[in-house]
Amino acid sequence: MHDKPVALVTGANKGIGLQIARELAARGYTVLVGARDPARGEVAAKQIAGDARSLVLDVTDAATIAAAAASIQRELGRLDVLVNNAGIARGGAARDASLAAITRSGAPSVASLADVRAVFETNVFGVIAVTQAMLPLLRAAPAGRIVNVSSGIGSLTTISDPAYPFRGVGGVAYGPSKSALNAVTIAFAQELADTPIKVNAACPGYTATDLNAHSGPRSVVEGAREPVRLALLGPDGPTGTFSNDGGPIPW
Repeated sequence: MHDKPVALVTGANKGIGLQIARELAARGYTVLVGARDPARGEVAAKQIAGDARSLVLDVTDAATIAAAAASIQRELGRLDVLVNNAGIARGGAARDASLAAITRSGAPSVASLADVRAVFETNVFGVIAVTQAMLPLLRAAPAGRIVNVSSGIGSLTTISDPAYPFRGVGGVAYGPSKSALNAVTIAFAQELADTPIKVNAACPGYTATDLNAHSGPRSVVEGAREPVRLALLGPDGPTGTFSNDGGPIPW
């Protein structure tokens, strides 16, 4: 078995995922840069100081998920951290859009069901599929950590508050997909409660990335802060939680 801790970050060729990969590599992890495009994954891995390796992984493609798990088993024999970071805000070709465009396209009265399905395919079903495939490797590590990158827009308590500034932004696609992801987080945490594996959800905040046409006020360094903290939890750390770098977020 590989003698260093191993972390896999999905959607790590850019944005918050790339920053998470950088920070885990700086802390001595062998980091697997999950990316749909092999060329982009290789470019990203070369930007990271430390032991970073590109790994072809499309969270919506069962064949690439299976191949990625087999590759990790064959070459490393373990997985200490899984960060389910890959996500989209819109389906279809126009995935990179302003917050206003995301809000318009996700409005309940007009949202395309095909787009809603595409968002759920990546943000929810992809997380379940990748986590299931990687669980044997996480069980092989001394104390696995699973971090699901969620959003405050997925908090039903938060978006029900009339004073919340982003109320209505999540529509029927992105916001509900993150609410579902939070439920998935709890489900895995409950099943794995009697194991050393901890499962938590992190909100990076409104961060400037391709997801929102770089409209967010937070930097990727700030956005990566909470996912990295949860990835590095010690044995006394929590499981089944939802938080940002300011503390717990209501479900």
